[in-house]
Amino acid sequence: MTGTLAFGTADTVLGRLLVGETETGIVSLHFRDTPAARERVARAAGLPVVHAPDRLAPALSALSDYFSGDLKSFDLPIDWRLTSDVQRQVLTTLYETVPYGRTLTYGELGDRSGTGVHAQVIGQVMGSNPIPLVVPCHRVVAATGIGGYSGGSGVEVKRWLLMLEGALPATLDWDITRAP
Repeated sequence: MTGTLAFGTADTVLGRLLVGETETGIVSLHFRDTPAARERVARAAGLPVVHAPDRLAPALSALSDYFSGDLKSFDLPIDWRLTSDVQRQVLTTLYETVPYGRTLTYGELGDRSGTGVHAQVIGQVMGSNPIPLVVPCHRVVAATGIGGYSGGSGVEVKRWLLMLEGALPATLDWDITRAP
């Protein structure tokens, strides 16, 4: 795979998100825009970085619509180059089969993906998901509760996202305009 990598940012209630995109599709999403995050993605992708705002416009617009509650499904091209074969199979299954407002357990995703990996491994795959939110690892929960989350400020972000999507009932103090 050859090509270039472009970065863009989306200002959201959760902070400034950093999106990396190749000609193939979105390759990364980070909850913080830092030089170190940009460098890690560029190094991992092995691609030169270019300025290409038009390439990123659809993804940034979709993120804005998602956080305003207007977008229920990301229909964006994905570049899976930063994933292994097993990660790709699990994450593709998640992206294609778990809609907005729905959840499933780590074990259920393992079964659904056909990989035969255990729930703990699915948890590791979720923790290493290079494209959170778009590939909705926040929708994967533990059999006994909400489970963990490595995006943003952790499990409270997961809870907030699940409330946004209606998968969890909103608390009395929940507000779409306020971060957890």
